Order: sequence, then C-alpha cells, then structure tokens
Amino acid sequence: MMPKVVMYLSPYCPYCSRAAMLLKRKGVDFTELRIDTDPSLRQEMEQRSQRTSVPQIFIDDFHVGGCDDLYALEAEGKLDGHLALDSSV
Repeated sequence: MMPKVVMYLSPYCPYCSRAAMLLKRKGVDFTELRIDTDPSLRQEMEQRSQRTSVPQIFIDDFHVGGCDDLYALEAEGKLDGHLALDSSV
C-alpha cells in the first residue's frame, strides 16, 4: 500500500514546484495543501514541521522536510523506501 504523501506549499514557490516535479516523476500521488489560501493550514504546517518555509513534505507521519531534504533522500537512495516504491523496476 502506498503511503500518504502531503506537501504544504505555495503555488509560486520554485522549491515547491521542484519537489512536486520529483514526486510526479516517480509516479507518486500526493495531496497539495496550499497555505496561501488557508491560514489554518499554515498554522497546521508550522505545528507539524516546526518550520515556517514551504514546501514541507510528509510521508505518512515521517517529516521529510523541504525540497532540499527530499532531493537528499533521493540522492542517498532512501526516498523509494519511504515511498514504498520498488526501485528494482
């Protein structure tokens, strides 16, 4: 079963776009929570992540962090495991 991936974002953020691009390239469905249109989502994001910048990415309850953190997991070969993807395909 695929984990639930959530990304808190703002639509004009280049880091948000870059993170979304990586997830889409991997074929991962994710929920986009726009903090620019809902102040309660910004508060929720800050409480969950202890950070104020976007994007903030969660895989189930695991806090990935931001775009650089997501790409670092990918570079380390650990992202597919968190996403329950079969990297041997």
